[in-house]
Amino acid sequence: MMKLLMLKRGLRLLTTTGNVNSSSPLTHRRCFSSLWTSSFTTSSSPLNAAGVSSDSASAAAAAADFDEDDFFLGDELARLSSKPKTDQSLLQPGVVVYDGVCHLSHNCVKWVIKADRDRKIKFCCLQSKAAEPYMSVSGVDRDDVLRRFLFVEGPGLYHQGSTAALRVLAHLPLPYSALSTLMIIPTPLRNAVYDHVAKKRYNWFGKGDDCLVLWDQYLLYRFIDREELLERSRSVL
Repeated sequence: MMKLLMLKRGLRLLTTTGNVNSSSPLTHRRCFSSLWTSSFTTSSSPLNAAGVSSDSASAAAAAADFDEDDFFLGDELARLSSKPKTDQSLLQPGVVVYDGVCHLSHNCVKWVIKADRDRKIKFCCLQSKAAEPYMSVSGVDRDDVLRRFLFVEGPGLYHQGSTAALRVLAHLPLPYSALSTLMIIPTPLRNAVYDHVAKKRYNWFGKGDDCLVLWDQYLLYRFIDREELLERSRSVL
């Protein structure tokens, strides 16, 4: 009976929480408690004066301890399973995540929107919450994107810096797509030039207090974070 009860609890936990990390100390603790309890329930021993075997009493105590472990482990597994996970299939392809307060970046975005007649490229300000899942699947953080903008070309295809810029150009119609042939230039050399300009961009071109597209709202139809930006605009006004 005890074995059946523990099996049901284990299946219930696995069903409600998903995969269990077998290396977790909590998992080992649960397994040890289960084995230890079952070893008592399957053995026989003489009855005590109250008519209850000493092993049965030990098994009851072990079961009580297991109940506490089971409850604690269930809460821990539920907490771990509740962490948000990004499904790459839900993300849009062809998204540029860039520093929305930078005047140089904003002007480049305006140029790409004008040149991209087929509307292949979409945009998202780094300062928006909508940018977080794209950074997450790419394995970069906010500081990385401030240094080199991010282009999520598709599932498993993420580029930064000069390579990202050239990949964006490759999606534009001719003659702009021809500029992507500059990819033959060694990456370290391309990124050295890119990083130098990126480091000086605020001094040379200036920066705003908020995403500059808020002052060019006719461009928002190309932004995946447009609802968030419009809400921010209404709160400011």
